[in-house]
Amino acid sequence: MLTAPMRVIPLLRRAALPLALASVLGLAACASSYQWKPVEAPSTGRVTEGIASWYGPGYHGKKTASGEKFDQDALTAAHPNWAFGTKVKVTLLSTGKSVVVRINDRFPEHKKRAIDLSRGAAKVIGLIGPGTGRVRLEVIG
Repeated sequence: MLTAPMRVIPLLRRAALPLALASVLGLAACASSYQWKPVEAPSTGRVTEGIASWYGPGYHGKKTASGEKFDQDALTAAHPNWAFGTKVKVTLLSTGKSVVVRINDRFPEHKKRAIDLSRGAAKVIGLIGPGTGRVRLEVIG
């Protein structure tokens, strides 16, 4: 004789496939409907603060949003809407160390980050270990 919990398990298995499919389709719809902000050419001298993160290994050799090949050891960065080629001095406030990067990639603004540094840039300022940190961004060109 089957107990009540044993009868429920096959029902859950049958319900899992449609639920998983609906989740995947829902995520795909979200990914394609993101509205990018217009590109902005920030003025030289502009200073902002926010949270930085870094990226590298999974993207090395792939195309960036600007069309160039991503080099995780180059001094580059992604920004939600600053123009490609913008040069930015990034200072990690906890270490006081700075690096100048060139914007060549994008990331969705909903990540709540000010900038996403390449591994090479993150290494220079000491961001590799913590992964994220508060930074000051100064547009220099």
